[in-house]
Amino acid sequence: MQNNKPWVQFTEDMKKDYTILVPNMLPIQFGIALKIMKNYGYNMELLTTDGHDIIETGLKNVHNDTCYPALLSIGQLIHAIESGKYDTHKIALIMSQTGGGCRASNYIHLLRKALEKKGYDYIPVISLNFSGLEDNPGFKLTPQMLNQIAYGLLIGDLIMMLHNQCRPYEKVKGTSQKVVDICTRTISERFTGNRMIKYNEVKKLYQFVLDAFAKIPLDTSVKKKKVGIVGEIYVKFSPLGNNHLEDFLVSEGCEPVLPGLIDFCLYCIYNNVIDHKLYGRSLKAAMTNQMIYKFVLGKQKDMIQMIEKHGKFRPPQYFDHVRQLSKEIIGEGVKMGEGWLLPAEMVELITEGVKNIVCTQPFGCLPNHIAGKGMVRKIREKYPEANIVSIDYDPGASKINQENRIKLMLSTAED
Repeated sequence: MQNNKPWVQFTEDMKKDYTILVPNMLPIQFGIALKIMKNYGYNMELLTTDGHDIIETGLKNVHNDTCYPALLSIGQLIHAIESGKYDTHKIALIMSQTGGGCRASNYIHLLRKALEKKGYDYIPVISLNFSGLEDNPGFKLTPQMLNQIAYGLLIGDLIMMLHNQCRPYEKVKGTSQKVVDICTRTISERFTGNRMIKYNEVKKLYQFVLDAFAKIPLDTSVKKKKVGIVGEIYVKFSPLGNNHLEDFLVSEGCEPVLPGLIDFCLYCIYNNVIDHKLYGRSLKAAMTNQMIYKFVLGKQKDMIQMIEKHGKFRPPQYFDHVRQLSKEIIGEGVKMGEGWLLPAEMVELITEGVKNIVCTQPFGCLPNHIAGKGMVRKIREKYPEANIVSIDYDPGASKINQENRIKLMLSTAED
């Protein structure tokens, strides 16, 4: 018999003294974004817990056929609830809800079901979505907030990118991480108080980050193999989800290369633009998203031009160019999950000289098996130099086996 019990909403009154727990995916970008949210009255905490306990908690509370990112996110949230660190009557949880055909649309229902079984059904679960799927009276994202968060994510992407470009070559181990900490702390302090960060200040922060990383003593005399990381967004970025893949690659004498989160945001926005042409959806929505797309695209362009002008670091490619690269491999109508973005990012990496690529995917993730693993042969036909390995991540996967497969790929990799 189906349970029609309504879920507990996050109300305006709860904003005053509730802590919203956030499962971790991108420590740098999410850390900055949550600091920005505090300016608008939301006390949000990024969970940084790690280890096998999270997987075990997920397996105990979610069916093991569930998508691996859902299992880890739910496991991390319930692990936090049961840690004794929080007053369970003063916390809320938040999860994203995509609204598409991807199973991510259903994570939130799996979380609520798990909470009910554990007797925590009084804890509000906030749906972070832009599709009108759910509404929580106490949690609203205004255009002003989204503007500030977009600036924070752009700066976070820059920090992540420069960190990966410096860490493999640093003369003193740990220096790059110290600069990451300095940059994130300084930037978070700028996004405080009841004021909006103006874009001129954002560009000064770009310069601050570039100059900070440029001071790191590096030894570039030894060539490192550049290895791109693409795939399902959670497993691609989350150290918990990919068994600390970036750390592993650095330990193997490689330089990890990750396309930024802003590219995924632009992908989602652009899909809303072409929905009118492909599927006859709202013209008004398409025009609104076209304006947002051009706005974010322009900001990304400014960041890339500043990196180019600085001259010391390798900039990413313009997203509009990346989008065009996908057309030679797959149609733009393939947009479930990471869709056409996944092969586009692989081609982007190859064309900028990063021929070795790890394609990360949750086991059984149909969109990634089609748009990622399924496109590898076609990519290799056009780019014979491509050296790509697809790695599945799930609760039963052996970390040693994953790393051995990556080592095998690296053994054939060119410097």
